Amino acid sequence: MSNTPASTSTTVDAQWLAERRAAGADLLVLDVRTPAEFESAHIEGSYNVPLDTLKEHRADIARHLDTDVVLVCRSGARAEQADITLSAAGSDNLHVLRGGMGAWQSSGQRVVRGAQRWELERQVRLVAGSIVLTSILTSTVVPGAKWVAGGIGAGLTFAALSNTCAMGMLLSRLPYNQVKGTDPAQLVAQLTGR
Repeated sequence: MSNTPASTSTTVDAQWLAERRAAGADLLVLDVRTPAEFESAHIEGSYNVPLDTLKEHRADIARHLDTDVVLVCRSGARAEQADITLSAAGSDNLHVLRGGMGAWQSSGQRVVRGAQRWELERQVRLVAGSIVLTSILTSTVVPGAKWVAGGIGAGLTFAALSNTCAMGMLLSRLPYNQVKGTDPAQLVAQLTGR
């Protein structure tokens, strides 16, 4: 049995969020993707607080969430993790955007675009696939190399079952996934002082 607290939030769809924003509802959109993903495309007026930064400063952030909050990522998985983290810190006004940015964009909603970079999930597929392919090819010369592919397969299986991704967390820290001048402490200060 897990010690992880259950979320108290609800999931919302892109239409609900668009209607609330159009009506001028007092709501905060937190995008928990990497700074590079956020720079590529984000919902206008949203704040970027990457998941690892949010987890590190959860108590501080939760204390300042006095309005409805919609958590956004690429597909919904990281937003759900952020939801669990903030719920555990005492926030009860949370919503997760079902389908994330993919759903927002496919519903025809406006996004702010910047420099285009690969999304984190695509990077994970590239790295995992490359390691598996390399280990299989290498196993024709070094038979034990096939176990590297098995390890990656086991890791991906665990990632799916636990809804977490160690490789994604590691890749999110690479310089490619950062935006020059982005300081996690500034992001938190911007959010909590809004």
